[in-house]
Amino acid sequence: MQGQTIEGENVSLRAEVERLREREAASREILGVIGLNRSDERPVLDAITQNAVKLCDATGAGLWLSSAARDVIRLASVAATDKTEFPVGMEAERESISPMGRCMHDARTINVADIRDDPYYLDGDPTHIKMIDEVGIRSRLIVPLVANGIAFGCISLIRKEVRSFSDDEVTLIESFAEQAVIAIENVRQFCEVQTRLEREAASAEILQVLSESRSDDEPVFKAILGNAARLCGARLVTLTLVNEARTHLSYVTHWGTPLTIFQPGVTEWTINSPTAMCEVIREASIVHVADLVDSDLYRAGDETRVRVVDEEGVRAMQAVPLMQGGQAIGAIGLHWSTPKVFSESEAGLIRTFAEQAVIAIENVRQFREVQERLEREIATGQILGAISRSRADTAPIFEEILESAARLCRAPMAWLLLLNSDRSELQLAAYHGPTRRALKIGQSWPLTPDRNMTGLGQALINALTVQDEDLTQVQGYLKGEPDMVQLVDEEGLRTRVSVPLVREGQSIGAIVLSRREVSRFSNEDVRLADTFAAQAVIAIENVRQFRALETLNAELGDRVKAQVGEIERMGRLKRFLPSAVADAVVTTGDESMLSSHRALVATLFCDLRGFTAFCESAEPEETIEVLQTYHQEMSVLIDQHGGGVDQRAGDGIMVIFNDPIPVDDPAGDAIRLALAMRTKMRALCADWKKLGHRLGFGVGISFGYATVGIVGSAGRFDYTASGTSINTAARLCDMAANDEILISPRTWAAVEGTFEAESRGEVEMKGIREPVEVFAVLSE
Repeated sequence: MQGQTIEGENVSLRAEVERLREREAASREILGVIGLNRSDERPVLDAITQNAVKLCDATGAGLWLSSAARDVIRLASVAATDKTEFPVGMEAERESISPMGRCMHDARTINVADIRDDPYYLDGDPTHIKMIDEVGIRSRLIVPLVANGIAFGCISLIRKEVRSFSDDEVTLIESFAEQAVIAIENVRQFCEVQTRLEREAASAEILQVLSESRSDDEPVFKAILGNAARLCGARLVTLTLVNEARTHLSYVTHWGTPLTIFQPGVTEWTINSPTAMCEVIREASIVHVADLVDSDLYRAGDETRVRVVDEEGVRAMQAVPLMQGGQAIGAIGLHWSTPKVFSESEAGLIRTFAEQAVIAIENVRQFREVQERLEREIATGQILGAISRSRADTAPIFEEILESAARLCRAPMAWLLLLNSDRSELQLAAYHGPTRRALKIGQSWPLTPDRNMTGLGQALINALTVQDEDLTQVQGYLKGEPDMVQLVDEEGLRTRVSVPLVREGQSIGAIVLSRREVSRFSNEDVRLADTFAAQAVIAIENVRQFRALETLNAELGDRVKAQVGEIERMGRLKRFLPSAVADAVVTTGDESMLSSHRALVATLFCDLRGFTAFCESAEPEETIEVLQTYHQEMSVLIDQHGGGVDQRAGDGIMVIFNDPIPVDDPAGDAIRLALAMRTKMRALCADWKKLGHRLGFGVGISFGYATVGIVGSAGRFDYTASGTSINTAARLCDMAANDEILISPRTWAAVEGTFEAESRGEVEMKGIREPVEVFAVLSE
């Protein structure tokens, strides 16, 4: 008996060991499959369901995954001992009260011994009735797949007999659930990395194309749209752009299977159109339509939406705006043949592509702007060159201007017309481009009332640019006027801009640019034509002035000879008079100012403090160097401040303001010069002090009447001033301490409110009867 017991225990132990070995083998198999399948979780999930059926003696096993919205579950893998009623890929609503719904809602295992006791079966739920009564399922185990505390799927095992799953079996399936979570997470991370690498490669490709296509945005658009289609699985990706006036959205290009109802370069929509692409422009935000059939436009019978769905087979679309300067300038549209829910990751990717498209557009715009600017600068340079070469003839200049205007403004025909002297006729001065009728330079047309009402006539009358966008719609053509009918019907002109040549506010002619199709000249074209018109006016004026100059030169010949003697006389005068006086005489041609006269002047005296003592101790060379530096610096300041006359004697300087050259503020000008002198002398005295020279600087200024004029004899003239005001300035200079500027009462009265000064009281001055109040200037 005891031997039988031991034998039974041995059999049980061997069975347990075998069971454990099978489970370990199953775990190794699953881990091996996980290691081999980094980009696809399906083989791992199949290994889990197959081992679950085998090791748990189950009739079948299914692994279900929840949708992103957590409202639907999908069967991702199934294994069964016989034919299953549940194919991979089937979907069911995730109800929170169903067994699987409760399992995922609560993130807990549910073990049902007999599902006949389940409320769903008792309530007559069709699915549960079929499971039990038709398929024969009786026992069920549901284990959640949990990540970060949230269940996103489950493993479901079934038996066709009432036999509850044991605790060991539950533990095993829970371990399988953990392995499924690892596999799914591995694949998710691997796919994320792959997606990121693919997107980085796409961005690198687009950036490479961007760098190679500075003058053409089409290759960049193709690269962007192609990568968007590939990475998002779209059948068609389109690009649309808003026109300059922001009134229409144009279909520019596409990648993929095109829609037959839309043509790149032809199809356009008004910006207020109800289409999704126009809505993107208006709202400047992404538009998602997961199912076009389930959209308001389709239900309302919108013709375009219905044709896109029913004829072209498009079911889902996403449109992303191209943003620049806070507004949408276009959109990228992605189209799918099946309904599609869009992820934020996909939206972010398309936003990146949209940003790159904007960069491409801006790069090409800037490149073309630079190219156009260079072309226009070259044209301007050529015209200016023609102007400089043709000083006596306008014809070569006009030809250069019209050739440049026609080429840069894309106008096959260009005319330059000039008004005659009485403004009664227009004459053809130059023309460029093929013409269907005979034209001759100098040909003229009278300015009749009818012609004055045309765009050209109005441009001449008002001196303003006038554009006729469609000549078939102007009054002259509609009335059958011969000139307009000939221009339109015979010459084939449709669009015309008339740019007046304006001189001194009045038109003297016009440049007329024409196109043989209805195509409005842009604002930039008009601005460029204005520039050409201005250059034509310059050329006309240059030739006029050149011819007038030739006439004038002939007339001036005799006058020049007569003036040579006078100039020589003035040259001699400058040798014996102060420069300012000589310049005034030469400028006015009037020597009477040199005679003695009475004038209201401001007089400035300045000299160096301690100069006499310095001369006694210094070497002659040092004395000369100090004087030369002093006079040189003071001369610069005197010239800068408009001193009329200055005289020098040793270290003394006298400067007169208001004669012979009148100034507005003689007293103020004298003080401003004194302040500038003081500032400069502070620096000079500091430098001299380093050399051992102790020198200072003082200034005296007076304002009053004095006798001014030339004194001396032939060959030795001097222009000077005398009088009490002059003596006062000299006495004030003598009284001034180092760094001090002393001024007379009348000087202070003339500048009070402009400068700061303080009274030093009344002082006695030699040669002046009454005491004089003295003021020291502080600052301006």
